[in-house]
Amino acid sequence: MSAKEQLQIPAAAQRDPRSLEVLRVWIAEQDQHVALAFGMWEDPADWGTLLADLARHIANAHAEQDRHVNTDEFLNRLREGFDHDLDGGDDAGEPN
Repeated sequence: MSAKEQLQIPAAAQRDPRSLEVLRVWIAEQDQHVALAFGMWEDPADWGTLLADLARHIANAHAEQDRHVNTDEFLNRLREGFDHDLDGGDDAGEPN
């Protein structure tokens, strides 16, 4: 992956000397690969908050790219996929 293909670091993260990266996700070799940072939260519910915020960012980004996307409907469908996979759906497996 070249540097030009990497996502930009948000301006607020560049400005804040205390910012830290907590998650990176790649699609490689037809699978998902993740790098995580730990130690900032003791309560697993805090990771749930991060995932919910991330879901909203994803829905909003899709709505910005396509005016036909309804963010509430998008989030409902995202939640269906999330719950299905978390509950052991078809493609559920060990994380990479």
